[in-house]
Amino acid sequence: MKKSLLLFSSLLFSALVSAQVTTSTVTMGPSYGNQVYFKLANQTATPFANTLWDIAFYRKSSMSMAIRTNDAKGIQTFEASNNLADWANINVANEANWTRLYNSETIWERGAFDNGSASTPPFGFGWGTYNVATHKVTGTIIFVLKYANNTYKKVKMVEYFGGYTFIYSSWDGTAWSADQTVALPNTANPTNNFNYYSLETNAQVVAEPANTEWDLLFTKYEAMQPSQVMYPVTGVLHHPDVQVAESASGTATDLTYSEDINTIGYDWKTFNMSTFGYNVDSQKSFFVKLLNGSIYKINFQTFVGSSTGVITFNQEDVTAQLDSEKFENNVTFGVYPNPSTDKKINLVYEMPSGNSDKNVVTIYSMTGAQVYQTSINSNGGFFSRELDLNFLNSGVYLLKFDAGDYSTTKKIILK
Repeated sequence: MKKSLLLFSSLLFSALVSAQVTTSTVTMGPSYGNQVYFKLANQTATPFANTLWDIAFYRKSSMSMAIRTNDAKGIQTFEASNNLADWANINVANEANWTRLYNSETIWERGAFDNGSASTPPFGFGWGTYNVATHKVTGTIIFVLKYANNTYKKVKMVEYFGGYTFIYSSWDGTAWSADQTVALPNTANPTNNFNYYSLETNAQVVAEPANTEWDLLFTKYEAMQPSQVMYPVTGVLHHPDVQVAESASGTATDLTYSEDINTIGYDWKTFNMSTFGYNVDSQKSFFVKLLNGSIYKINFQTFVGSSTGVITFNQEDVTAQLDSEKFENNVTFGVYPNPSTDKKINLVYEMPSGNSDKNVVTIYSMTGAQVYQTSINSNGGFFSRELDLNFLNSGVYLLKFDAGDYSTTKKIILK
């Protein structure tokens, strides 16, 4: 079936006019000083200085929690004690005895604090435990953040209850400063995934665009190396609502999409010891599927490095080219172009040998009224059939394809 799928993919691609390839540029700045959020649809890059924040608090819902620290800033996170009574006695001279913690590189909803030792299920959340009587999560761990300039701050979570309350203090070289208490309600910055706080400026900050205004994040982060050691890298993480498939050959055959936010990651480039520059694998493609169903193909072209932090990549909207679906009965079905500018669409489909099912295409208006129906060839093989829908008004319709016991519905746009 793999061979026939490749033929189906080739048929679909050859029937289409190639989508426009555009080159996008992201500038992270010298020493990668910016975290850059990028939106593919309009090629908008939104930079935020990676020094803006220290701790990020997940705020999507009252039932979701996560606390990430800013490894792009060079912050190292440690669990110094699992006994809050040790708060006044935390000594930076004991750093070698602390436990190093890391943000997850695969999901946003697990930060360094969430990997603390208060993790016993079902009531442990890494930094604290859930109280079934009060429905609050109460902190039980003392964390220490070590900055790139070898300064320290200690942090303990008080509780989570519709927001995060925490206490922190700064080490001045000889003693800890007076405690500061901060309460960050989840209602703050409702269009963002996280609320951000700077322990250095003692202020809440905005360090990401609205949820709908980015797909990819170009940033520094800690990643697991083949040697099983975490190491800082520069690469790309993706939006929590995005899925990504990687293709080493650049083709769209047998794509497997992943929700892991580091699917693009950092290894599309390698350092060349001869030239002291970077080699970029421009043949490797990433297919980025957005929540609205749009799919973009990305090929990285250049990576300058830390001198300017400039990255270039080609992007192409391949939504129509990949709008196909394979069913368990080995029927494959696709529609193009979508949107259609002349109200004509093509059905491309593959039927297995010996197929006896009746295959029907039905089109409905958005109100649910049936406006068109036709049967399509049930014989085995590859087929392409044009439907002229000029009798329909311009607008959005639902196309339903039934193949025996299997069916799928696709939204089509007629202009």
